[in-house]
Amino acid sequence: MFGIAWGIVSIVLMVAAGEGLRKGQEEQARTLGKDVMIVFHGRTSLQAGGTRAGRVVHWEDPDVAAVQADAPDCQYAIPELEQEDVRAHSNYNNAAFLVTGSLPPFQEIRSLTVGQGRFYDWEDTREGRRLAFLGSDAAKQLFPGRNPVGENVYLNDFPYVVIGVMAKKKQDSSYDGWDVNKIFIPFGAMRRDFPDKPPGTPTTFDELLVTPKSVEQHESCKHEVRAALGRMHNFDPRDKEACPIWDTVQEAQAFRQMTDGMKYFLGAVGVVTLFLGGLGVMNVMMVAVRERTREIGVRKALGAPAHTILRQFFLEALLIAVLSGGVGLGVAYGICSLVDLLPMPDFFAGLLPTWKTGLLACGLLGSIAVLSALYPARKAASVDPIEALRFEAGG
Repeated sequence: MFGIAWGIVSIVLMVAAGEGLRKGQEEQARTLGKDVMIVFHGRTSLQAGGTRAGRVVHWEDPDVAAVQADAPDCQYAIPELEQEDVRAHSNYNNAAFLVTGSLPPFQEIRSLTVGQGRFYDWEDTREGRRLAFLGSDAAKQLFPGRNPVGENVYLNDFPYVVIGVMAKKKQDSSYDGWDVNKIFIPFGAMRRDFPDKPPGTPTTFDELLVTPKSVEQHESCKHEVRAALGRMHNFDPRDKEACPIWDTVQEAQAFRQMTDGMKYFLGAVGVVTLFLGGLGVMNVMMVAVRERTREIGVRKALGAPAHTILRQFFLEALLIAVLSGGVGLGVAYGICSLVDLLPMPDFFAGLLPTWKTGLLACGLLGSIAVLSALYPARKAASVDPIEALRFEAGG
C-alpha cells in the first residue's frame, strides 16, 4: 500500500536530512577548532577586592602559566597575538594580511592542516625564528603560480622564511578573519617584531585559546580558567564581562539538541503517516473479508477450522504490509544515494540514513503490519458459515 511505503520513506528521509544537517554543521565547526574556547579580555562589571567596576583587563604572559597550572581539566591554554596592519610582500607581489603568533599546539587547536612544508615547532618558538606558515589564499597572492616553501616573505620589511602552506579549507565562523588569508608565525618572533599596541604592553596578548581534556570536562575547564584569571587580575570569577568566552563546545551541544529535536519531530510525522498506511491496509482487508464472505462460508461448511481462515487472512495482510514497507525502504535509501551524488552546501553533509533509522523503520513496520493484519483475520475467522452462505456479494 502507498500509505505504508510513503510512511517508511518519510521516516528515513526526514531523519537522514536531520542527521546530514547535524553532521555538516559539526564539520564546519571543526574548521574553527575542535572543542575550542576563545577567552577574550574585557571590562569588569562587578566590584572585587576593593577595585571598582569598569576596569579594563588585559591578558599577560604570566597568565598562560597560571591557567595551565590551575586548570587541570584543560588540555591546552595558549596565547594568541595578532596584528592587522602588517605590510607583507614577496619578490613577486605584495598584500595586507593579518599576522598572528602563537605556540605550536595552535595548529591542532585551530585545525590548520598542512598542505606543503610544515608548521613551526617549539624550537622555532623558543629561538624566535623568523619563519612563516601561510594561509592557502595568502600563498597564492604572494607567490602566484610558484611554490612558496623556502622563499622569503617580508613582514614590515622583516625577512621571514616560508616553511609551510596551509591546505585549503572552508570556514563559516571566525573571531578574527578567515584562516586562508592569514600569516602564522612563532610567538617568540611575534612578540619581538610585532608586540601588542597601546593600551596593551609588550607583555600583553589578544586572546587565550583553551581546550578541555574532554567534552564532559568543558564546563569545569571554563570555570577553572575564569578562576585562575580572576586571581591574576583581581576580578570576580563570576564576572563574565571581564572574561568573555566564546564557547564552541556549548554552541555545538545547543545545535545538536536543536537538530535532535528536529529529527524527532520529522520522524514522528513519518510514524503518523505509517500508522495511517496501516489503517489503509486494515480497511482493504476488511473489504476483502466482506467480498469473500461466501467463500469463507463454503470453506467452513467443508470443515475448514477457524485458525486456518485466520492464518490465511493474517498472512495476506502481513504480506501486503511487508512488501509495501520493503518498497518504501528501497526507495528511501535509493533517494539518499542519488541525492548524495549532488554537490552539497558546506553546512549540509547530505542525506545520511543511519542503521538506527533502518531498525526503527523495520520495527515500526513489523508492529503496524501485525496490527493491521490481526483484526481483519479475526473478523474472517469469526464469520458464521450459515450466514456466510446466505450472503450475496455487493448486497
